[in-house]
Amino acid sequence: MLHRVETTDPISGRNITDLSDKPFSLDRGSEEELLIYFESEDTKQQFLDILIEHPIEHRLNLDKPTDILMPEG
Repeated sequence: MLHRVETTDPISGRNITDLSDKPFSLDRGSEEELLIYFESEDTKQQFLDILIEHPIEHRLNLDKPTDILMPEG
């Protein structure tokens, strides 16, 4: 299993050097684990509130997801 640790707050863009008592989020996938640290509970909540599209659910195109295959050309 791959373990990644991100110490740059994805909302503020600031690098966090002292990780003690900092909020974090742990995302566990089938083959990966990602630990993200945040500057504050506020930036953590902003990050968690971001809606994402899941590539597995929309395999064809993330911009305009559809299950209908269209011929190209």
